[in-house]
Amino acid sequence: MILRLFHGLASRARSLAYRMRGVQIAGKCWLRAIEIPRHHRGIKLAAGVSLDRGVTLLATRDGARIEIGANTYVNRLTMIDADMLVEIGDEVMIGPFCYLTDHDHTFASGVAPGAGALVSEPTRIGARCWLGAHVTVLKGVTIGEGSVVGAGSVVTKSLPAGVVAVGNPARILREL
Repeated sequence: MILRLFHGLASRARSLAYRMRGVQIAGKCWLRAIEIPRHHRGIKLAAGVSLDRGVTLLATRDGARIEIGANTYVNRLTMIDADMLVEIGDEVMIGPFCYLTDHDHTFASGVAPGAGALVSEPTRIGARCWLGAHVTVLKGVTIGEGSVVGAGSVVTKSLPAGVVAVGNPARILREL
């Protein structure tokens, strides 16, 4: 009972600290030991969002946005990395060790990978989706409402609503 009370108070303290830095938090959210290293103003959490221990929300520049919908759960050690927009709908479940991004690096012979400009396209996860453990979602992908992506999958292209997709690259296995 005391431990539960302590965790609740710690979550509220973290919410207050992030609000003071500019993170937009609507209503009550459950925040474990998460990391938001910079550009706090581009992060928006709806009521009921739960971010477990080790989640990182990284907005790479001013103007980059991460928006997480109501009652969404993001499991441990997941990274959401935005240069433009990563948008996650309501009631989504994201497994541990996932990586969601909206950008990648340009590359050319003789040029260091980090020296080129970022190439960005919005990434969107529809409402009531479920991403299993170790899923990677790459730039420009939209996952339709109610879809499920199997553990270890790499989503390189958009998926329609209501499907189960697995693999690297993720392919539709069946409709729900």
